[in-house]
Amino acid sequence: MLRRLHRAWQAWQLRRGRIPARLWRSVVASLHALQGLPEPQEVRLRALASLFLREKTLTGVGGLVPDERMQAEIAALACLPVLELGLEWYEGWHEVVIYGETFVVEREEMDEAGVVHRVRRPLAGESWGEGPVILSWGDYLHERRQPGSGHNVIIHEFAHKLDLRNGAANGMPPLHADMDRQAWTDTFTAAWDRLQRCLAYHHKPWIDPYAATDPAEFFAVASEVFFEAPWRMQQHEPALYRQLRQFYRQDPLHRLRHHAPHEGDSPPGSR
Repeated sequence: MLRRLHRAWQAWQLRRGRIPARLWRSVVASLHALQGLPEPQEVRLRALASLFLREKTLTGVGGLVPDERMQAEIAALACLPVLELGLEWYEGWHEVVIYGETFVVEREEMDEAGVVHRVRRPLAGESWGEGPVILSWGDYLHERRQPGSGHNVIIHEFAHKLDLRNGAANGMPPLHADMDRQAWTDTFTAAWDRLQRCLAYHHKPWIDPYAATDPAEFFAVASEVFFEAPWRMQQHEPALYRQLRQFYRQDPLHRLRHHAPHEGDSPPGSR
């Protein structure tokens, strides 16, 4: 009953208005990750993005005022991972906080000797369990100017939100009933181990080295590559691509096949 009421509320919200058609066409045309979407999926993505903007608050920091275009881009990329899952995967939190540039957080961290230090770290994004998603608009714009690079801080942070659906960010989002938990674990562990060996021998990795931080970051960075540069994942870790294709219920490699680089692959950078 509650689910039916929620769907009725969403339908009413969409009748009140969607992202304007001209703005939506411009957003889709400008974002690499959205190229090749079949019309039914694009229509559904527009509806999800419109609902996202009605259900979440987008708050600028330091004088930044999120304009209509900024809101539409964030909503479109935030909803791409849940295009075939549903907006209910983002239930339980309410705000996206947007900084103009990289922001700095201060935390206590314990070193190997057990000594606690206060450290300041610059970040391009952050996700909290039941708290907001935090984004750097400047970092996102830098990535947007490199289509096919495999970097997208918006997709990255919203992948964390999916991971957190299980209560902890550990690289294991709630899997669908038709997925094999052991196959997921074995595939991610093997890919993680290969990345660690690659970095240990100072070889160039196929994925941003930040993915080696921990399993949660590996899942989030892999999700960026899955949606932005799927040919790279298919080339280096085809089993990983198959697991993410099952989870997201999408095949970006198929729809982006005409948008892959023609001369090699651009190397991954650092966050």
